[in-house]
Amino acid sequence: MHVVGLSEIDAGMIGLVGGKAAGLGEMIAAGERVPPGFCLTTEAHRAGAVPEEELAAAYAELGGGRVAVRSSATAEDLPDASFAGQQDTILGVEGVEELVDAVRRCWASLDSERAVAYRRDNEIDGDDVHMAVVVQRMVEAETAGVLFTADPLSGSRSVMVADAVYGLGTGVVDGTGEPDHYTVGPDGVEGPEDGCLTRAQVEELRAAGERLQRHFGSPQDAEWAYDADGVLWMLQSRAITTLFPLPDDAHLPQPRAYMEAGNIQGLLRPMTPMGFSMMETMLEDWLGDFMKAPRSGPSAPMMAGIGGRLYIDMTDFLRSKAMRPRLGSMADVYGPRAKAGIEHLMKDPRFSPVSGLPYKIGPMLRLTLRHAGPAVAGMVHALAKPAAARAKVDEAIRILREETPAPPPEGAPLSARLRYVEGSVSDETMFRGIMMLMWPLFAGIVLTGLPSAVLKGIMTEEEGDAALGGMPHNVTTQMDMALWRMATRAREHGDLFVSTPPEELADKYRAGTLPDIGMEGFLRLYGHRAAAEVDIGMPRWGDDPSPLFATIANYLRVEDPEQAPDRRFARAAERAEAVIADVAQRVRRRHRVRGRLGLFLMRRSRELTGLREVAKFAWLIPFWTTRRELVRIGEELVSRGLLERADDVMFLKVPELRSIVEDGADQRETVAERRAFYRRELRRPEVPALLLSDGTDVEALLPAPPPEEGAMVGKPAAAGRATGRARVVRDPAGASLEPGEILVAPTTDPGWTPLFMTAAGLVTETGSPIAHGPTVAREYGIPAVICLRDATRRIKDGDLITVDGSAGTVTPVDEQDASGAGGASGGTDREHEPADR
Repeated sequence: MHVVGLSEIDAGMIGLVGGKAAGLGEMIAAGERVPPGFCLTTEAHRAGAVPEEELAAAYAELGGGRVAVRSSATAEDLPDASFAGQQDTILGVEGVEELVDAVRRCWASLDSERAVAYRRDNEIDGDDVHMAVVVQRMVEAETAGVLFTADPLSGSRSVMVADAVYGLGTGVVDGTGEPDHYTVGPDGVEGPEDGCLTRAQVEELRAAGERLQRHFGSPQDAEWAYDADGVLWMLQSRAITTLFPLPDDAHLPQPRAYMEAGNIQGLLRPMTPMGFSMMETMLEDWLGDFMKAPRSGPSAPMMAGIGGRLYIDMTDFLRSKAMRPRLGSMADVYGPRAKAGIEHLMKDPRFSPVSGLPYKIGPMLRLTLRHAGPAVAGMVHALAKPAAARAKVDEAIRILREETPAPPPEGAPLSARLRYVEGSVSDETMFRGIMMLMWPLFAGIVLTGLPSAVLKGIMTEEEGDAALGGMPHNVTTQMDMALWRMATRAREHGDLFVSTPPEELADKYRAGTLPDIGMEGFLRLYGHRAAAEVDIGMPRWGDDPSPLFATIANYLRVEDPEQAPDRRFARAAERAEAVIADVAQRVRRRHRVRGRLGLFLMRRSRELTGLREVAKFAWLIPFWTTRRELVRIGEELVSRGLLERADDVMFLKVPELRSIVEDGADQRETVAERRAFYRRELRRPEVPALLLSDGTDVEALLPAPPPEEGAMVGKPAAAGRATGRARVVRDPAGASLEPGEILVAPTTDPGWTPLFMTAAGLVTETGSPIAHGPTVAREYGIPAVICLRDATRRIKDGDLITVDGSAGTVTPVDEQDASGAGGASGGTDREHEPADR
């Protein structure tokens, strides 16, 4: 079949007619007014020659005259890939000869540079894509344009926007025209009174948009035209693919506000469904009803998964008279974007304050009564005897390594393995181990900022930051140093480790053919770690050590002994001790009481603040065992033909996995849909810091900040200055960082920190001063700027930049003026010392 009428097409024919034609057929079936036409199918494209006779006959049956010829590829106008503007549309085609030529142009556009690049970026196999061509009667448009049934800038599903021009709509589509802009929202229509659309026409477009959105089940990007008689024609409709997903909260009182919380754990990539399900189970078991919002009903958890990301439901906090005064300062740790958004929402009458607290009193009291005494005693003990507190932490880690219940033996039924997985989050040994280390850890967290607060006016902020440099007793730092020692042992086999791909080195290690550099011992201690490690769906280094071999190859490029991580760490520690000694001299002359207290706290900080990383490190030890049991369950289900791959279990939730194990339920379609969703979300360049229940990105509602002179402004996170070449890294796996380069990343967590050892500085798009990246940056004595929006796009690989971690700025360096700061030679001007006191 080479030709089919548009009215004969439905969504199930996409392989034959492509995405655009399938959409047009659905629009006709839904009763929309669509210009008549036909489709030259993909069978003709596969055959390779234009069937001119069939094409001419269909054109004649249409009545000849002027037609629009549009590409309709099988990967076009899909829910996750619109291909908008990537392939050709030819308007005003008349006559068979022009029509045949237009078809050939559409076919050729399938392999254009932009279409190929688009498929590559969206991970679409070009060999599976074929081209159909839509031919429609031309609408001689009086006015035309584009309608979005959701605001593509703010994401709001409560607002529709339309752009319109006189004549053909190409001026809107290709950006060459200056359209009239109309917004249709809860408050009515906004737009020019004397524009090319009447208010009645805008309302007619709104109604058409609502019908299309209802029919297709998602927000739509529709093209339309009014002819000279004022008749509305719908020319095409496709899903808006860039919108951030909506929260699943339709059953809750509206509106709601959510704050993204994953970035503080270095987690911007989406979580796997199993990762989120296990986290929900753990929090429910440990905190119970405390995690439920009281005014939103018993089924309203404070934690929500939206677009695979971790969000906190802030609705009841915003509406609480008791909490509102503190929300701005609380949000400050999440960065300026979140803080400004929270302050904006507090002015929104929809979130007007009411009496009451945002959490349930009963569970809060029970938690307080249960833990207040041990908390006070544990923190006082840690302050009084820090060495004993650290010994207690070591004992807790030993308990979690050695006393956690063993998983079921080989041959155990799947039901036993699943019970082990479900019970692991509430295991008494885990709870006991975590509680043993919790209070020394909290003492360390309090001591992070307390000395600076006590010594305010005596010690500068830069000195306070420097006093936290080279912090001992940090498990993440210890891990990174152990990795550096492995790299040192690998130097005698340098060519092997530098020139061999990391995946091949991992295979050699598993086969026992790799020189022994201490990897087995490293994995015994740290094999449970990884990037995005709070997600149980992510492979651990012990599962796949490839990222470690990539980092080792990177370390082997360090040639300057002074840039070795151990020396840099030692210099940061020496600087910290020098600052403490300097402050001690200063307070002997004045501020004796406050000064002595501050010095005591600074010295205790050096003994305890490094423990702040230990809770997650310890918790992840049994977590890895649980992950391996999930993989074993997956392997067994694959052998039974119930799953395609062992790691498919990570795209199910615990109850769904139980339904397979107990009832043999077929969840393969669910897994496939979630894998596709996960792949799409991995490509999302930006995640809303604050999100409303209608999809609005709150930051889009804020006034634009004034432009800065030269510098890009983020937030200070670790003091000092460094100049170097930018290295933009979006995924630490396999990443390479030359010594002295500035690491520019979306976010960081412990899986990223091995890259810090050769970095001259750090720039991230999100984060918090108390998160992993800035903490480790301070310990290594490298400057860090966080919350620099769009950093990975605004800064290009190889740009020469200066990072000022005290001012929170990143400044491009003029190559001609940089001879003393690296210039074209790629050197760096490393200034790890804080600003003048």
